[in-house]
Amino acid sequence: MRREPKRGLYDRATIDAILDEGFVCHLGFVRDGQPYVIPTLYGRLGDAVYVHGSSASRMLRTLGDGVDACLTVTLVDGLVLARSIFNHSVNYRSVVVLGRAVAVSGEDERRAALEAFSARLLPGRWADVRPPTATELKATSILRLPLDEASAKVRTGPPEDEEDDYGWPVWAGVIPLTLTAGEPVPDPRLEPGFEPPVWSVAGRSPA
Repeated sequence: MRREPKRGLYDRATIDAILDEGFVCHLGFVRDGQPYVIPTLYGRLGDAVYVHGSSASRMLRTLGDGVDACLTVTLVDGLVLARSIFNHSVNYRSVVVLGRAVAVSGEDERRAALEAFSARLLPGRWADVRPPTATELKATSILRLPLDEASAKVRTGPPEDEEDDYGWPVWAGVIPLTLTAGEPVPDPRLEPGFEPPVWSVAGRSPA
């Protein structure tokens, strides 16, 4: 890590914690000389990150062929307002994973991965809803990307102004940003008598 190497972290506890809090990853790859970066949902199980989608997906078919891939996850924790425009920043936590994805064919691992995806949205949801049918499973591709080559980058704390700027007459500091759930909106065809689940970032369990 060459840019701000002091922010680089390589321990799995930090990497796993960031992956377990995020929702969306971006997958980068090259096909026929054309680069692509695709946002998609993901789930982590142990030492790997899993992605899934339609068996007809160009992204999944390309990655399943064993091309080099880059997966990134970023969490933005706050706006860092400095006294100079040059030193404005954000507090963030990010993970970059490099490697080659492998198509998952084993039935047990495929189901475990799908359950991990549902846990990213709401822990315990898998047990409440209809499980996937054989047809739905056949139409779904699942890829595993090992965490063998992964790193985190984190920025925390106040702005880092130049010493001469600390007397500049303007407010400086951090505006925290958090992800919170709004009021649940029921499906128009929901039968009466069902209460919405309780959701919070803190209450979500690692996949």
